[in-house]
Amino acid sequence: IFKQRCDHCHRVEAGGKHITGPNLIGLIGRKTGQMPGFQYTDANKKKCITWTADTLDVYLTNPKKYIPGTKKVFAGLKKKKDRNALIAYLIKSTKSATRPLL
Repeated sequence: IFKQRCDHCHRVEAGGKHITGPNLIGLIGRKTGQMPGFQYTDANKKKCITWTADTLDVYLTNPKKYIPGTKKVFAGLKKKKDRNALIAYLIKSTKSATRPLL
């Protein structure tokens, strides 16, 4: 799912560059709008939730509804099985060597 729906905007590698969206390394346990070096919208910075499997599930269903004002163009994943697969991938692949998975 990540390669098909997310890879064109995001990376998941330590030290990887930001592209259209931020590098997602260390995502789990981080607050919205907090990846250093990426220019987030005010809406994303002010949402102030912590990324967990549960918050990602809600967000990935409809990003613009969950964070009104986001510049994310991704429409979301309507199928629960697709969200579950993507969240499992993100939990595994975004672990940071310097930050424990919460």
